[in-house]
Formats: sequence, structure tokens, C-alpha cells
Amino acid sequence: MAKFYDHLEPQLIEFIEDQKMFFTGTAAQEGRVNVSPKGTDSLRVLSPSRIAWLNLTGSGNETAAHLKLVNRITLMFCAFEGKPLILRVYGSAKTIHRQDAEWNEYMNKFNENPGARNIFVVEIESVQTSCGFAVPYMDYKEDRQILNDWAAKKSEDELRDYWALKNVGSIDGFPTGIFD
Repeated sequence: MAKFYDHLEPQLIEFIEDQKMFFTGTAAQEGRVNVSPKGTDSLRVLSPSRIAWLNLTGSGNETAAHLKLVNRITLMFCAFEGKPLILRVYGSAKTIHRQDAEWNEYMNKFNENPGARNIFVVEIESVQTSCGFAVPYMDYKEDRQILNDWAAKKSEDELRDYWALKNVGSIDGFPTGIFD
């Protein structure tokens, strides 16, 4: 049975901190809905009503584009080990880019990563838990290092060139604000 909260209870924060991955969901008024898996050590619970995650360079930047148009986001966490649970966090989010004044304040909460592209700070509006009885058990082996290794080989200029080529617009043509 689903249960709603207006913030993260301590046991839900503990659950989030134990997860190896999570999913984000965003959408503009038109175009594609984006659901994206996130891994590595990229998420921080800042308070019972705020979460931040470090977004790494990738082939798209849909979340940033969608949030510029419609500021709503869902984060989903699933228990693949232990007691079954699905946790959804609903809210709005602020996109922080490297050139923004708050970048260093939030970046200090994460391990250094050369591919760091954005930080999203989610203001939680509501939280929902559900059973997760149909979510399979999966064994965590390790984080993939491919993306981190790729980014570590790039200079700052090469990363910026990649962002200019792949990350200034969404797949539906919406601007991401990466260089604003």
C-alpha cells in the first residue's frame, strides 16, 4: 500500500543512502519524457526536504532542458537487495552549472569528478513509498569506471567542446542553459 510523506523520514534517508543507483524523470510540455538511471557516488541528502545530485557529462542533457521549461522532477529509488521498497521523491529542482556562483558550495559536497557538468538541487514537495514486491533481486558488483576514465582523459577545453556539441540542447531541441 502506497504511503505519502511531505518530507524524508530518517528511515527513508537511510534507505536512499544505501542505494547504488536511482532514476530521474522529467518532461517538458511537449516532446519526450526522460527517465534516466544514475549511479556512482553522485547523490547527497542535504536535509529532509532537499536532495542534490552531481550530474556527469553524458551524450544528452535532458534534465537541464526540461527543468528550464517545466520545473518538476521525480526521483525513484528501488530496493534491489534486502527488504522490498520503492521510494519516489516529487519536487522541483534548481540546475547549477559550473559558471554559477553556487557551484563551489555544492561541489564541495561531492568527490571531485572531471566530468561534473551540472548539480541539481531538488526541493521535495512529497515522498511516496510503495511495496516493491515485483522488483527483482540484483547483486551489486561495482560501479563502472568508463565515464570517469573518459572524462579524466579530456582537458577542460575538450569537455567544453563536447558540451557545445552534445549538451546545449535536448533531443527535442530545448536549450539546456549549460553556457548561460
